[in-house]
Amino acid sequence: MKNYKNALFYFGVTGGFTALMYWIIKQGKHLESVKKTAISGIEKGSWSDFIVSMQHNFQDPLAILLAQIITIIFVARFFGWIFKKIGQPTVIGEIIAGIVLGPSLLGMYFPEFSAILFPVESLGNLKFLSQIGLILFMFVIGMELDLKVLKNKANEAVVISHASIVIPFTLGIGLAYFVYNKFAPEGVNFLAFSLFMGIAMSITAFPVLARIVQERGIHKTKLGAIVITCAAADDITAWCLLAVVIAIVKAGTFVSSLYIIGLALVYVLAMLFIVKPFLKRIGDLYGSKDAIVKPVVAIFFLTLILSSYATEVIGIHALFGAFMTGAIMPDAAKFRTIFIEKVEDVSLILLLPLFFVFTGLKTEIGLINDPYLWKVTGFIILVAVVGKFLGSALAAKFVGQNWQDSLTIGALMNTRGLMELIVLNIGLELKVLTPEVFTMMVIMALVTTFMTGPALDLINYIFKNKTTIIPEIIANPNKFRILISFGNNEKGKSLLRLANSLVKKQKETSSITALHLSLSDEMHPFNMDDKEKSSFVPIVEESENLNQEITTIFKATNDIETEIAEIANQGDYDLLLVGLGKSIFEGTILGKVIGFTTRIINPDRLIDKFTGKEGLFENSPFDERTRQIISKTKMPLGILIDKELQGVNQIFFPVFNAEDAFLIDYIQKLIFNNDSKVMVLDVNNHVNTNFVIKSAIESLEKKYPKNIALMQERIVKKEFLSNQDLMIISLESWKTLVDSRSIWLSRVPSVLILKP
Repeated sequence: MKNYKNALFYFGVTGGFTALMYWIIKQGKHLESVKKTAISGIEKGSWSDFIVSMQHNFQDPLAILLAQIITIIFVARFFGWIFKKIGQPTVIGEIIAGIVLGPSLLGMYFPEFSAILFPVESLGNLKFLSQIGLILFMFVIGMELDLKVLKNKANEAVVISHASIVIPFTLGIGLAYFVYNKFAPEGVNFLAFSLFMGIAMSITAFPVLARIVQERGIHKTKLGAIVITCAAADDITAWCLLAVVIAIVKAGTFVSSLYIIGLALVYVLAMLFIVKPFLKRIGDLYGSKDAIVKPVVAIFFLTLILSSYATEVIGIHALFGAFMTGAIMPDAAKFRTIFIEKVEDVSLILLLPLFFVFTGLKTEIGLINDPYLWKVTGFIILVAVVGKFLGSALAAKFVGQNWQDSLTIGALMNTRGLMELIVLNIGLELKVLTPEVFTMMVIMALVTTFMTGPALDLINYIFKNKTTIIPEIIANPNKFRILISFGNNEKGKSLLRLANSLVKKQKETSSITALHLSLSDEMHPFNMDDKEKSSFVPIVEESENLNQEITTIFKATNDIETEIAEIANQGDYDLLLVGLGKSIFEGTILGKVIGFTTRIINPDRLIDKFTGKEGLFENSPFDERTRQIISKTKMPLGILIDKELQGVNQIFFPVFNAEDAFLIDYIQKLIFNNDSKVMVLDVNNHVNTNFVIKSAIESLEKKYPKNIALMQERIVKKEFLSNQDLMIISLESWKTLVDSRSIWLSRVPSVLILKP
């Protein structure tokens, strides 16, 4: 009865009010003027009307901005991927993407399309959005600086850092003396021009340098600590100098700039002695919590915006205010990490590429259309490299570093990257640099950043000392060495249990190394140690429970799959154990669509398709990460499909082909070390017909009669599988099993897939 009542009420209300709306609209028709406005011969609702409406929508400023953002993100990520693959920082690829979308390429060869995508009137919106991205980015850079390292290592690091600023700064001023007459803008005095050339020569890209140090695994060495400290001191000094230079340029003369510099000092003192204690108090109250409430987040963001506003009004640029706010954030690593995670994705992925393209739109390589201009560009690059590279290297040698470390410091400090572009854009915005000089300096920034990786490789080659993070194994060439690579803690513990089962009675002649890699984009210098400790806590606890000694390796990298393979190959391990990743879309229609499209848009898979590597993995359940590891490793590899593996007492071993003979070595290790019980299923009668398999099984039956048995039944029952802890199978047999779509496949226990 109640349902009928609800239905009557529903239809009564909706029907009644619909009728009332219709009546009001009908009556409203009489209010229309009798005079009808002509629509220039086009009837309303016609196709032409629709086309005109769509054209208007495409030309809407918001639609143009969204189209620009979509294009920029796609192109920036693509070029970033290319440069990452050739061992370069992704920032270089993103800068190149900006130049490609600018007048140097797109504007030159497709001017009509460029005019539609980047109309002049839309550049203002792009500029302001990119400036917001820079403010957020500089806030993150300030937070990434660990000011405590300056106190701990101030002596030699600050000497190197300041030498690496004053030498290129002086050379930059000297360069300005020779190019001022031909290249300085009209009305700009020599002081302003020379100071900007000096600061542009002396900047170092702290974020890029920190990532390179992490990825090369030298962050824990004395060299890594010195170079990070140098870069931090360099960053702080350079940004303070830049603030002074901007004040001088805006004021016109040094004397009149003293008022701006005085206000800037008042601002800095207020931030250090009023705002910082206030933020520290908030950090002490909320720093220990897992999440930060929105009012607290609002306080910090409001501080960021007010600080940026203050420095912009004073005349030393909003970016200095953002950098200062980040630097005075509470010291708690957890607190800073939460804020970085909130800000970094939006600023780095969405907004910062807009800045690269905005820079690219102002960079016209075509302006350097004369051999003389290219000579000047080459001279600028030479002065930049001599000043920063050699200046830092000689200073490092003077304070007692050896030649290899000195040259390494020089190569790293010569990295300019994004920070250089920020300085150059400020110079162009203040009309201190002409478009020609701006383009030359952008090329210099690209060359000096690009040369960092090759320069480090060359230094290591000359001194015959390749940087490696492989731990030194106890000198015994007969040791059986296992490397387990984990991302997830639970999978890591399962892998450790499995590795322990292979060696627990042979600890004197074996070793286990646990490897954990983290994406370098997610790592920051201030929380590296905390991240490493927290990553290994569950694994170390499990190793203590198993009474198994382990060695740990932790590293930040941009390419986890390649890094796993390289560490395993360089370390000369006997077995690499990894967990099988699983796609969140697996088994869904979306998963099939994504699986198809990733074959097309994923360059790695496309390359493998052409080189013939793809065939092995077609129709297999391996995720992209595992597939890459399989193709790159040169030693035996074990892939664990983990179903909460607790022990390896009951093992199921199906023999599908003659090549499965190599698995018997691992079966023997598990029987000897773990007293495992093994059930062998002879699928294709290879145990009887293949001499190698037959003799190996018979040998095990004689030696361990209670631990190994042949299954007589050909049908694998559900009850049998539920009693097994682990199934061991070869990579080729696993593919055969998956292709056969066997019913019992879904009921298998944890599976160890082995590649010889």
